[in-house]
Amino acid sequence: MEVIYILWLRQIKRYLRSKARIIGSLGQPLLFMLAFGFGFGPIYQKAGEGNYIQFLIPGVICMSILFTAVFNGLEIIWDRQFGFLKEMLVAPVSRLRIMFGRCLGGATVAVLQGLIVLALSFMIGFRVTNAWMLLPAIVFMFLVAFLFTLFGTAIASMMKDVQGFQLIVNFLIMPIFFLSGAFFPMDGLPKGIEIIVKGNPLAYGVDALRGSLVGLNHFSLWHDFTVLGLVALVLLIAASYLFSKIEA
Repeated sequence: MEVIYILWLRQIKRYLRSKARIIGSLGQPLLFMLAFGFGFGPIYQKAGEGNYIQFLIPGVICMSILFTAVFNGLEIIWDRQFGFLKEMLVAPVSRLRIMFGRCLGGATVAVLQGLIVLALSFMIGFRVTNAWMLLPAIVFMFLVAFLFTLFGTAIASMMKDVQGFQLIVNFLIMPIFFLSGAFFPMDGLPKGIEIIVKGNPLAYGVDALRGSLVGLNHFSLWHDFTVLGLVALVLLIAASYLFSKIEA
């Protein structure tokens, strides 16, 4: 447990020390909130769907968590290149604990990033409909963060260069994000798109967060929780196996 705690704390300290990283990672969420929120807001309202800011913000929070969580895998490649990973792997500690500690820290950092985006969203008019649902919302944020940190770790465990990791991740996470229902309701979609969206684990994270914060959910919260939990379990097994085979 001590190793897990040390690696978890190391990830958080590294994040908090890098103010440029914190500020820089807020640029894209702010752009989406302002451009899409106020740009598409009137169209969404004319369609009779209500306040688009309320609908959009949970999706933008999930976007911030997604990018931060997946790109946490880059640190594995950097640690491999600078020799730190080799030092960890030769230590008399199971690789499962090392991976779990790193993923736990990466997920915590992603949640912190999501909470910052949530705080900023209040400045543009977003409001939580039920303050008591903030705690379940944070639980769902952590579940999404942990799931995609495992996803990034699994990919990084098979890569040896930063450029290759970035290319593959960008190729994967953009469709994951845009086909998650972050920008559009999941009701009345064409059958092909509906199948893709329902097969996208992020869609359940967006739906759960939207249901927790503003009460607009397509599935039940228990359904979202079950799907996210099962996908996280599968990715935990896959990431554990791939990390156990990694060579420093």
